[in-house]
Amino acid sequence: MRKLFLAGALAWLAVNPPAHSAEMERLRSAIPEDLAQAWERLQRALQDWGGQLRERLGAGDAREDRPVISEILNYKEYLRLSPEQVKKLEQLRDNFQRQSIRTDADLRILELDIAALLDNPTVDVAKVEAKIREVEKLRADLRVARVRAIEQAKAVLTAEQLKKFYDDARGAMPRAGQKPSAKERE
Repeated sequence: MRKLFLAGALAWLAVNPPAHSAEMERLRSAIPEDLAQAWERLQRALQDWGGQLRERLGAGDAREDRPVISEILNYKEYLRLSPEQVKKLEQLRDNFQRQSIRTDADLRILELDIAALLDNPTVDVAKVEAKIREVEKLRADLRVARVRAIEQAKAVLTAEQLKKFYDDARGAMPRAGQKPSAKERE
């Protein structure tokens, strides 16, 4: 519970940083430069983390965010997947995870670039706009790649397996490691 409260407080601070005033500027001059830079990096990291947290908790449809391929693999015995199907699904999942990791790294770099552009006394709006558009294009491309990977995974399953997965995915399916009931085995 404490961790949840702390995470919420940090997310709130990231979204609502303290207002800067003349008093803050006076205090800042009394703080060693290294400590001030470390504080600014911490604030920026918290803002980034808060943004990521908002994206994960608020943005997108919850149904869209489910790890469908991993769910299918969790129920490989229940769905009676062949070794070839399992191998293909694992490849699809792993390839998408690789792409997701690369895209996430690229997004972080772009966010750093945007922050650096915004730190200038005069902001080149055209450059910032181009970077923001690049960020959104990467996010959209990753979202489309996810949909494609899921559709490719569905194509690996037989019609019966696919129907069983979607019909039973609402709770009738045994959890990974559990044996299906006698009725389900029939």
